[in-house]
Amino acid sequence: MRPRCTGMLLLTVLYVNTHSALGAGAAYPNRPVRVIVSVAAGGGTDTVGRSLAQKLTERLGQQFVVDNRPGAGGSIAVDLTTRAAPDGHTLLFSSSTFVTNQLLYKVNYDTLRDLAPVSLASENPYVFAVNAGVPAKTLQQFIALAKGKQAFNYASPGKGSLVHLTAELIKSAAGIDMQHIPYKGMALAFPDIIAGQVHVAISSALTMLPHLRGGRVNALGVTSRARMAALPEIPTIAVQGFPGFEVTQWYGMMAPAGTLLPVRITVQREMSRALQLPEVKARLSAEGAEPVGNTPDSFSARLIEEIAKWGKTIRAAGIKAE
Repeated sequence: MRPRCTGMLLLTVLYVNTHSALGAGAAYPNRPVRVIVSVAAGGGTDTVGRSLAQKLTERLGQQFVVDNRPGAGGSIAVDLTTRAAPDGHTLLFSSSTFVTNQLLYKVNYDTLRDLAPVSLASENPYVFAVNAGVPAKTLQQFIALAKGKQAFNYASPGKGSLVHLTAELIKSAAGIDMQHIPYKGMALAFPDIIAGQVHVAISSALTMLPHLRGGRVNALGVTSRARMAALPEIPTIAVQGFPGFEVTQWYGMMAPAGTLLPVRITVQREMSRALQLPEVKARLSAEGAEPVGNTPDSFSARLIEEIAKWGKTIRAAGIKAE
């Protein structure tokens, strides 16, 4: 009888604390919810965030209103979120960029201290590809060439970008060298990649697919843990001699630190259900992304893992903010 009484007491305390934080007798959500999106309207992050906000509105009976706050690599949106009341009525929807930015730049937040994870919404793996003139059909053939006399370079959408960090992680794991050539976006890099002036491209499936189908680049691996639904014929980097290798750009929902777990689980549960709807999955697939919808604890573990991984990569490569 004692364990059952203890369990009932804990549930009662959790219920009372949750309702006290929200206001006497109030359920969550009890008014419109502001969803701060870290980019301008349009593009992957905004598209996925708006789709989820619409579904949360339908399922939870209050408006989930998107508020686009672009700038400073997501830092503006994060700052606004961390200053909001931790009652679940302000949420942040952002990409993984804000996590790596805190490792590279002076920002006013600490992800693990100032934000409470809700759920990963989706993941967008990268494709590692070479221009058609590189005589390699597999990743191991490319590595053998790079360890020989042939010098290679790779494009990225900027110093400190996730593509830049991914390339440095591959270089370290494979024991090879490649020269970094930063561009102001991968779209600007592809003409030089196709022309053969740049050897390696690391980009999303959405960006890469037209060039793969046109035979202008050859895909040697994908950075996800499992093969991509959009490119099932391309093996992962992990199975080509690098067990555990995984990099994805992800989109996720966060809340201000101190937001109660039951509130976050309410949002996570409905996000997870929405992500399995055919129309949502189709929208993600069009972006080259795959749905996740994991728990706050799982998302928290992922954040801890990535901060450690990218911190180590940045230090080892000597990457400095510009």
